[in-house]
Amino acid sequence: MFARHALLPHGWRRDVLLEWDAAGDLSHIQEGATPPPGVEVAQHVLPGMVNLHSHAFQRALGGMTEIAGEATGDARDSFWTWRELMYRFARHITPEQMQTIAAQLFAECLRHGYTAVCEFHYLQRDAAGALYVRPAETAERVLAAAHISGIGMTMLPVLYSHAGFGEQPLKAEQARFRTDADDVLRIIEALAPQRGGQVEVGFAPHSLRAAGVAQIRAVAQALPALRPIHIHIAEQQGEVRQCLDASGRRPVQYLYDQVDVDARWCLVHATHVQPDEVALMAASGAVAGLCPTTEANLGDGLFPLVEFIAAGGRFGVGSDSHVSQSPVEELRWLEYGQRLQRQQRNVAATPDERHVGDYLWQAALRGGAQASGRKLGALAQGNRADLLVLDETHVNLCGVAIGDVLGSFLFCGNDNLVRDVLCGGQWQVRGGRHLAQDAIATAYKRTLAQLRAL
Repeated sequence: MFARHALLPHGWRRDVLLEWDAAGDLSHIQEGATPPPGVEVAQHVLPGMVNLHSHAFQRALGGMTEIAGEATGDARDSFWTWRELMYRFARHITPEQMQTIAAQLFAECLRHGYTAVCEFHYLQRDAAGALYVRPAETAERVLAAAHISGIGMTMLPVLYSHAGFGEQPLKAEQARFRTDADDVLRIIEALAPQRGGQVEVGFAPHSLRAAGVAQIRAVAQALPALRPIHIHIAEQQGEVRQCLDASGRRPVQYLYDQVDVDARWCLVHATHVQPDEVALMAASGAVAGLCPTTEANLGDGLFPLVEFIAAGGRFGVGSDSHVSQSPVEELRWLEYGQRLQRQQRNVAATPDERHVGDYLWQAALRGGAQASGRKLGALAQGNRADLLVLDETHVNLCGVAIGDVLGSFLFCGNDNLVRDVLCGGQWQVRGGRHLAQDAIATAYKRTLAQLRAL
């Protein structure tokens, strides 16, 4: 492919020839080239984004929890009331339905500019709480959906043993999530043959309230080096209070006290952190996994992004519960949340990069690639050939200077400006449509009808 303008690691460059090999890796990048005969020419090409936090089955729950509960006393809707609704929904999903839901989600993610996803996968057992004959059955179903859609995948089997701090026993509605350290290691081993250019397998302790420190250490030590580790942490104020009551420490403080956290870790949400915790996260090289649309939907709060950037912290974005499937919306609201909180404009920038759109895309790309544990991120030789072609005919890009392309992409209007998507060297989206869009959507509608009839 020949790009009139391509976003390379060192910024936008003109007249760039991009070539990839049969394995799906970028094999040659040449700046200042001329288009060879017969090679496709595009105006604006940029690397695909990494969705670093996903619970795929929750895509089918979208829009169904937006009804206010009956407030009694001080009770009000929150993450905790939403969680009860999610539990009831999760009780009924079959492995086949999970695959169909995930395929629909991944096709949508691709159409909007995600080319890889990290699946924080905790729906492991059947409705009665028994492991399937194949312990990795549901994880394999999600991986099958990734294959159908063509998206890259980092599968993160979840350790989920307790209902709360102090090793509280799981509730009946959490039976489908139950795993111990041995279960997780067995699932990781079963998924090993699928590892390759498009798939990595890591590990995710659900949270400090759901996984004990000794369990986390046991799996982390058994996990091969460099495999990614993700954890939910400090998402809600209630979790922080519970951790303080149980340990005398805030969640991030307690995690760093007990576990060797390094660059292979992704701390998902980390919404409620204090300055010393911000410094710990940044110094360790761990990625902050930010999910602004879900965090807003659940009323969680706002991450201290400015302070984290100033400390040299690394971050990426994810769609989590999938009230949105667009990296544009995640990055837009990451910035807008900070603007509202600080009552100023153009917050996510540095002295070296004053263009907010460019900074957000490149920074989130680096953090997401790190959190994925795969050869992703920048358009650079040896990385996966994951790229987006923007629709240069759209009015929002008409006559726009190259330095303003990402600003227009992220902060102007609601149309999807992604025209074509290449993932692992294969075109998955052309002209704004996923190549299997109709078949995937038909199966998804059938699954929704089944679930909503229950």
